[in-house]
Amino acid sequence: MRNLRIGIVCPYGWDTPGGVQIHIKELAQWLIAKGHSVSVLAPVSEEDGNIEPWVVSAGRPISIPYNGAIAKVIFGPIASSRVKQWIANGNFDLLHLHEPAIPSLSLLAGWAGDGPMVATFHAATNSQKIANAIGTMLDPLIERITAKIAVSEIARETLKDRFNTEAVVIPNGIDSSKFENIGPRAEWALPNTIGFIGRFDEPRKGLGVLLDAIPEIVSKIPNLRVLVAGPGEAQDFREKIPVSLRDRITFLGRISELEKAQFFKSIALYIAPNTGGESFGIILAEAMASQTPIVASDLPAFTSLLDNGKSGELFTSENSAALASAVLHLLGDEQARGKIAEAGRIKSQLYDWNTVGEQVLSVYELALAGNTRVSLASENRFWNRLRSNG
Repeated sequence: MRNLRIGIVCPYGWDTPGGVQIHIKELAQWLIAKGHSVSVLAPVSEEDGNIEPWVVSAGRPISIPYNGAIAKVIFGPIASSRVKQWIANGNFDLLHLHEPAIPSLSLLAGWAGDGPMVATFHAATNSQKIANAIGTMLDPLIERITAKIAVSEIARETLKDRFNTEAVVIPNGIDSSKFENIGPRAEWALPNTIGFIGRFDEPRKGLGVLLDAIPEIVSKIPNLRVLVAGPGEAQDFREKIPVSLRDRITFLGRISELEKAQFFKSIALYIAPNTGGESFGIILAEAMASQTPIVASDLPAFTSLLDNGKSGELFTSENSAALASAVLHLLGDEQARGKIAEAGRIKSQLYDWNTVGEQVLSVYELALAGNTRVSLASENRFWNRLRSNG
């Protein structure tokens, strides 16, 4: 494929941690490394901060509740004007919109764009929530999109149920090389240490479920330690934790990509106690690439990602007793941990950018073949050919 000028639209605040932002950032970096020209339009909270040279700020975002969390987005006439200016100046061969099913830059770019458009749908969201947010105005836009990607079968089913349209499934990508030749961090790598990464003050991330499981785990493993990484008000959260447990839990705050790799290498188990709203699980894929054994709630997205328990131990969502049982089982069985870790490492290769990026480029090729909406039949034919070629 010739080198392309690609405009990518990020709906969420660029400087706010999130799986969609990480996905877009690493996709852009991979495309640039392949020789393509990429510009990413995104909301930016700190416009005088250190952002990548290929990121264009569309302004400061505002916070709205979405999918069980708080999303930082930008919408309205001023944002629309900036989107149109960015498209006019970019002279793009193709636009790639992420999550256009919410009031965001992606929705505005979908209306303003005039040419091939690819859209990636990340969320597994109740269709009624989307309908209430923007009503029927999205249906004509969906028809304008040339080719559609869903990051999982759950996301694809959500798209089909809401808009009666199809998408090819391409998972989130990970940079496996980030976890190579990285060792543990001494102060974190204590015996029987388990870890959690996420915005811990969001209930759907499930840290409360993990905390409820700790007393049972400690009764069998007295030297249990818990590392919690991610944004949130640690002091406020610590006050909700029983005094007897506080010394076992270390809040690390936001960690860098290097620290995240060290984090995975330092813990005996990675815990994903999420209670809902997940369509993939990029942190789980990264833990798998690090050969870190996983204990995760049995959400459909996690169950699929972990091969029904082959690549990670599953427990009944929101059941702290089941979580405690799973943790006790794996901490007490080194051979089982090793088996799960190796299975996860092998599975994670499917999500490396060298695989996922080529799949995304194949959809770009499909969209550029003609500035018309891509039919499901043509998507399936192309996708089957791609799979047959390995």
